[in-house]
Amino acid sequence: MLKIRLKRIGKRGEPHYRIVVIPSTSNRSSKAIAEVGYYNPRTNPSTFTIEKEKVEEWLKKGAQPTETVAHFLIKNGIMKKLKKGSTLSKGRAKKKNADSANS
Repeated sequence: MLKIRLKRIGKRGEPHYRIVVIPSTSNRSSKAIAEVGYYNPRTNPSTFTIEKEKVEEWLKKGAQPTETVAHFLIKNGIMKKLKKGSTLSKGRAKKKNADSANS
C-alpha cells in the first residue's frame, strides 16, 4: 500500500517537510516514488504548497494520506471531509464522548 506522508528535511532545529508518495512499509527517509509538495511550518503563516493534479492522481491509484496530510488536503479542498467510520476521525469522536461524559 502506498502512503502520502511528510518526509522531514532541513537541518537540526529547522524542520521542513516534503509531501511524498512512499510505500507504507518504508521508513520516513527512504527514497520516495513521487514528490507532490512541501510544507514549511517555520514561516508565519506556515507555507503549504501541493501539486493538486499529482495528488488527485495518486489518490485515484489508491494511495492513502496520513492523518496530518489528510487534514492539509481537506483544508485545500482536494479531499472531502472524512467519513464517520474512518480511522482518522476516531480520535475526535473519543474526545467528544469524553467531554460529554464529563458534563
